[in-house]
Amino acid sequence: MNRCTVLVLAAGQGTRMRSRLPKVLHPLAGRPLLWHILQAVRGLRPERIVVVTGFQAEAVEQSLAAPDLHWVRQYERKGTGHAVQCALPMLQGLTGELLILNGDHPLITTPILEKLLHHHREQGVALTVLSTLLDNPSGYGRVVRNAQGEILRIVEHKDATAEERALREVNSGFYCVSLDRLPAWVGALGNQNAQNEYYLPDILPMAIASGGASALRFEDAQALSGVNDRAQLAQLERVYRDRRIVHWMNQGVSFVDPDSCWVAADVVIGMDTVIEPHVILGPGTAVGEGCAIGPYCHIQESVIGADCRILPFSHLDGAEIEADCDIGPYARLRPGSRLARKVKVGNFCEIKKSTIGAGSKVNHLSYIGDAQVGSGVNVGAGTITCNYDGVHKHRTVIGDHVFVGSDVQFVAPVQVGTGATIGAGTTVTKDVPADSLAISRSHQTHVMGWSEKRKPRS
Repeated sequence: MNRCTVLVLAAGQGTRMRSRLPKVLHPLAGRPLLWHILQAVRGLRPERIVVVTGFQAEAVEQSLAAPDLHWVRQYERKGTGHAVQCALPMLQGLTGELLILNGDHPLITTPILEKLLHHHREQGVALTVLSTLLDNPSGYGRVVRNAQGEILRIVEHKDATAEERALREVNSGFYCVSLDRLPAWVGALGNQNAQNEYYLPDILPMAIASGGASALRFEDAQALSGVNDRAQLAQLERVYRDRRIVHWMNQGVSFVDPDSCWVAADVVIGMDTVIEPHVILGPGTAVGEGCAIGPYCHIQESVIGADCRILPFSHLDGAEIEADCDIGPYARLRPGSRLARKVKVGNFCEIKKSTIGAGSKVNHLSYIGDAQVGSGVNVGAGTITCNYDGVHKHRTVIGDHVFVGSDVQFVAPVQVGTGATIGAGTTVTKDVPADSLAISRSHQTHVMGWSEKRKPRS
């Protein structure tokens, strides 16, 4: 397929969202609405992608900055036709077809765009509109056809007659247009309408007169749905979630209760992984093959190796976990946590910015922060690394095959040599030599008759 050019209109504020955030930056499946459009567009391998921004343009451009994107500012937002006018200088020198898309239609896919492009070329017209049928078309521009089914015009809802408002076929806001015809058409647009704006659909009569036009009716209306308010965003979130989960089930992943789980757009899951109810797999997550993820786990920006078991109520954020690890229940792995093979992190343990070596165990009620723990280490219950002195963070380094008793405090910076043993209840403030026993306890004393003395006198 010959390459095309793409123009994405993303300048609007989205007032019905009632938000300080631009509408196209509102997340769906963990990624901005505009991100979804751009992913679909990139599948076409276009000659150039141009994005028109307006409201909080800098925030939009910074959030989605990429080498393949060309940005244009629409400083005065006077309609979709005006937005295209602003983009014309960035389109100079390009030929062939231009796809014009809205930045708030997150369910659009590359195959749909390919179908629009193919239909446009097959028809040999100057403009093709992508349309669909809605049971409730209120608020959408209506597609008006003649008796032969040929498209005549598109009329916005506010400007439509009662007869036109009864039509169910609506304009999706997606167009394929010949680049050589476009500048003259948008230059001739007027703003004599209810909103005093320059409507892009008003180029349709010009196209009919000078090169022909067609409307491709697409049956899946949901795929062409836009987001105007938070209720619609939530509806599309559910649709997208269901589609992604079905996709991963078709790839060999088991969801025990799919309706209760949530999966971000860029999540990757290996086959034979089983995901229990109420699991959230957030952005940046990759799960290996044969894993088991228990109920109510929340995982994001993390990479999990094959055959790992994440027990219920565990929270992983920014962690890297190699194969065959056991985590949880109620474990928390914070950014910078690195677990080698066969590591166990048990109930109510927290790991932060630390590396745990192969086969080591941090099983109960422990905090390991800013630490390097070797392989084959046993960390007893209630152990903590005291990594913060009130001003700076300090590291604890524990060598291989160290045995740490319960209720130990490592006051960083401190190092523990290979094969050392740390007695229960010890506060470690100095480096511990290899193969030695470190113990710091006060002598145990007994006060005889203490119970009698404690009894109330009355």
